[in-house]
Amino acid sequence: MTDTALPAADPVELIRSRPYRVLLVLAALVGLVVSTASWGFLELVHEIEVAVYTNLPHHLGYDTAPKWWPLPWLALAGLVTGLAITRLPGRGGHVPAEGLRTGGAPTRPIDLPGVLLAATATLGLGLVLGPEAPLIALGLGLGYLAMKLIKKDAPEQALGLMAAAGSFAAVSAIFGSPVIGAVLIIEAAGLGGATLSLVLLPGLMAAGIGSLVFIGLGSFSGFSTSAWALRPFPLPAYGGPGWGDFSWTVVLSIATAVVVFGILELARWAKRVVDLRLVPLTIAAGLVVGVLAIGFAEATSDSTNAVLFSGETAFGALFSQAATISLSTLALLLLFKGLAWSISLGTFRGGPTFPAIFLGVVAGLMAAHLPGYAETQAVASLVGASCVSVLRLPLSSVMIASLLSVKAGLAVAPLVVVALVVAYLVSEALTAYVDSRIAAREPAIEAAAAPEPV
Repeated sequence: MTDTALPAADPVELIRSRPYRVLLVLAALVGLVVSTASWGFLELVHEIEVAVYTNLPHHLGYDTAPKWWPLPWLALAGLVTGLAITRLPGRGGHVPAEGLRTGGAPTRPIDLPGVLLAATATLGLGLVLGPEAPLIALGLGLGYLAMKLIKKDAPEQALGLMAAAGSFAAVSAIFGSPVIGAVLIIEAAGLGGATLSLVLLPGLMAAGIGSLVFIGLGSFSGFSTSAWALRPFPLPAYGGPGWGDFSWTVVLSIATAVVVFGILELARWAKRVVDLRLVPLTIAAGLVVGVLAIGFAEATSDSTNAVLFSGETAFGALFSQAATISLSTLALLLLFKGLAWSISLGTFRGGPTFPAIFLGVVAGLMAAHLPGYAETQAVASLVGASCVSVLRLPLSSVMIASLLSVKAGLAVAPLVVVALVVAYLVSEALTAYVDSRIAAREPAIEAAAAPEPV
């Protein structure tokens, strides 16, 4: 094969070069492979979920799964995840309490078994995390591996390019549009300037191919992508914002940022505790999530599944019952699922985005009861505020919130933007405050730990 190294030249010359065109072809092939593997991973997770929480209880004679049912499965998820973190390379992949960042070295192929095992146990057995982080890791690892197999002495620049293309393809369908997945990867990796144009074309090529593969495999197999892909919310049409809408949006965005910051701080505390004895305490963390799900079911007579899982399959029922769900039920769901999400963020492996969207919807349905504030603007704004508070990716968050609220029309976009800006600034201010407090305490801690002079 001809040399695929990119010569040291300006970006325009690189894009016009023959090696770069070869890399575009390779990016299409990587997109095909990665999207097929990603589709298989998502369907495996979905089939495990259905088998464990729907089919198995029926086979054992239960009409519905009893309230205690999640406990052994969440304990099993803790055992498998703990072993994947401690015994396999890669420590199970990205820690979701740290947000979503893709910069640095790509996921090594040797790390993929541990990453996929931990993610499969986490997502399939009911923890409150989404699939985007393990999918990104899968795309990075397979893209890197594919380039290595094609050309063993490929330069780091080409390896990084194919790894990035793989990550574009891996998340091309789960956000409802390959463009949103591409923006998420670009912003999370901090790409810009000359690098952006070089990475963007292979990435978009892989994402476009990947999206077509997801659609084709779903059509061929008969499996629906609704089990793991986001779709626009059935929000009523919105005529345009007024001063009251902006006022409520600012106040509620501040509250959302504070609550999400508290959830993340609790997640980081949980991680520090679980790291002391990782396997047994990860099992214990899974049981705590199960107890929270049972507590919600006892308090509301709803299913434990409302607290478990990342939430994307529950949006249809949530919106269809929005007019009849009591405020107390929504408040309890926000409380119990928020706590379960926090523990999952700190101790298991998966992505933070889908639960953030779900909790933003729940908060929006609660806020719709406020005077002068309706469901459309409340849900659209608080989904965006919740996403940006956990991801710290403003452009990705505004695109996700805009896509999900597209049925309401473009008039809701100004509220989404205001919500994102306010929530982002509050989140950054809270982070800076906590970091300064920690930095101020460090000299005292070091002095206390220093040995006494003889």
